Amino acid sequence: MENTVNFNDILKQSFLNDFMFGNLSAVDVLLGLLTAFLAGALIYGVYKHTYKGVLYSPSFNATLPVMTMITCLVIMTISTNVVLSLGMVGALSIVRFRTAIKDPLDIVFMFWSISAGISSGAGLYFLTLFGVVIIAGVIVALSRKKHADTMYLLVIHYSAEANEDVKRELQKLSYTLKSKIVRKEIVELTAEIRLKIDNTAFMNQLGNLDGVRDVSLVQYNGDYAV
Repeated sequence: MENTVNFNDILKQSFLNDFMFGNLSAVDVLLGLLTAFLAGALIYGVYKHTYKGVLYSPSFNATLPVMTMITCLVIMTISTNVVLSLGMVGALSIVRFRTAIKDPLDIVFMFWSISAGISSGAGLYFLTLFGVVIIAGVIVALSRKKHADTMYLLVIHYSAEANEDVKRELQKLSYTLKSKIVRKEIVELTAEIRLKIDNTAFMNQLGNLDGVRDVSLVQYNGDYAV
């Protein structure tokens, strides 16, 4: 009589044989977590060194190595038992992240941490460390690339009578109008300008115009909300 093995038998056998960590030893767990920690620490340092945004978030950066180690644990868990892996997929499918990511590069670092955690949890220690080093070198090299010019936001508050004078001075610059708000004869103008060098002499000329109250110049990375 031929022996027939169905899918339920496979699940039961896997559950009975691998429920207590299966073939995963304490040494494997320690090596996986250590590799994930080293990879996460390098990701942490690269993020802090290459961050170019307006406001650096230490709390977000601290989540990167922790995320790497947690992902490593998850992969170790689901790799030891088929039943646990199916349950873990169902549990993770209900997780929703509501935090808005302002810088697209932050998403790259998040996926980088998760990928390093997956490879270390799968026991691919050399691949984890080698891949992290290569990606770190690429990100550092790209972050050191100098741009031909730098973008700034120019904010001017002036009275309505000085509108023509301000417009005449702005025409000397390469600018893009972002917003213009009028409040009781007071105008707030926001323009995007590009400067190849840190020459801000034009601010003094704008500030000396009759009717101009103040002039502000803020560097930004292209994200602007009205």
